[in-house]
Amino acid sequence: MIERDDMTFTFAEYQRRLAELRARIAERRLDAVVVTDPENITYLTDYQTTGYSFFQALVIPLEKEPFMITRALEESNIFARTWVEVTRPYPDTGDAIQMLVDALREFGLGDKRIGYERNSYFFPAYQQDCIHTTLRNAKLMDCFGIVEEGRICKSQEEIAVMRRAAIATEAGMKAGIEICRPGITENEIGAEIAAAMFRAGGETPAVMPYVTSGPRTMIGHASFEGRTVQPNEHVFLEVGGCYRRYHTAMMRTVILGELSDAMYQSQEIMKRALNEIHRLVQPGMTVSDVDNMVRNIIMDNQVGASLITRSGYSIGIAFPPSWDEGYIISLKQGNSAVLKPGMTFHMIPWMWGIEGNKTCGISDTIEITEDGCRSFFSLDRDFTVKPGKAESKSETKTIELSGTPAKEDAKKPKANAKSADKAVNE
Repeated sequence: MIERDDMTFTFAEYQRRLAELRARIAERRLDAVVVTDPENITYLTDYQTTGYSFFQALVIPLEKEPFMITRALEESNIFARTWVEVTRPYPDTGDAIQMLVDALREFGLGDKRIGYERNSYFFPAYQQDCIHTTLRNAKLMDCFGIVEEGRICKSQEEIAVMRRAAIATEAGMKAGIEICRPGITENEIGAEIAAAMFRAGGETPAVMPYVTSGPRTMIGHASFEGRTVQPNEHVFLEVGGCYRRYHTAMMRTVILGELSDAMYQSQEIMKRALNEIHRLVQPGMTVSDVDNMVRNIIMDNQVGASLITRSGYSIGIAFPPSWDEGYIISLKQGNSAVLKPGMTFHMIPWMWGIEGNKTCGISDTIEITEDGCRSFFSLDRDFTVKPGKAESKSETKTIELSGTPAKEDAKKPKANAKSADKAVNE
């Protein structure tokens, strides 16, 4: 291992993660594991690349030096970012799985008990078949989840990085809320959110902001598609900020026009759910306990809405196409997993189908602490209510003076739209 001080976390933090993984490897009577999930590789080494669609693997022997198999171009990321010293790159014209097999044999693992992530998105079945038929003397065993056991509870170093991501999340959401008004496009809102996140130190998130307005809020996981926001509509925003691949996320809702009784009731129900989360959620509760609490609050409404999804999910390291760690743990009924300090969740007590044609959301990212939970955010949870009509352009009058048209009025600067919005909110 290369001891270096320019990684996301301290060298000691990576040593701890590796030592704990090796303890789990030994517990399962394995000689090595082949890690192919990009989030897991990042967790263990600080390695990251957008080229993870090409096969890559981190091999962790129980005792010997770890090594990586990557596309030749991506090997530069190993040297630039990680503590890993040993690499076996393959060219674009080469065979990635044959390179893995050759390396396993080279380092004395060709006839050992080797764990691999059978459920990894980036180790498809045809590649698994290939290694099974090629590495005949080894005993290949599914070890999916062995790295995630360490990821589920974040260290204080990880929590600090997530707080950097939260700064970007809040900056993006504030910018999105501020620019929302009739006549603007969803794309323009998305652009403001993204720009604000990046200016606040955020990096490319696993998912760009979700921005929908009016009837499009009923479309699951839809985002900006150029639609122009109409007068007296609402806008649903979900923003996930990222820093060093760690994410936090939040939902908010903007009302353009009058806050109707149904929307007010929805706001208060979601706020009550979040308040109860912060009052009651603590270590020792089961995932099912939390989901039932949130679900009972949301489903007890008179506006026709429902909670059609899980009520939350683990969040942390992520690459596209999703910012959540829900495959590790999701808050849903029947799950007996127990909350522990250091777990982090995006809590989503959102409401789908208000009055049959509206979706709204207020959500929070929380950390489970020793005696409760706390938010990564400080942004107000109430719906933001703004003018419901597009601003009308001031009329320009032409007055004849001494036979000459007065053109000066046309040259006067128009009121700044953002300033006007701000004045209304104040």
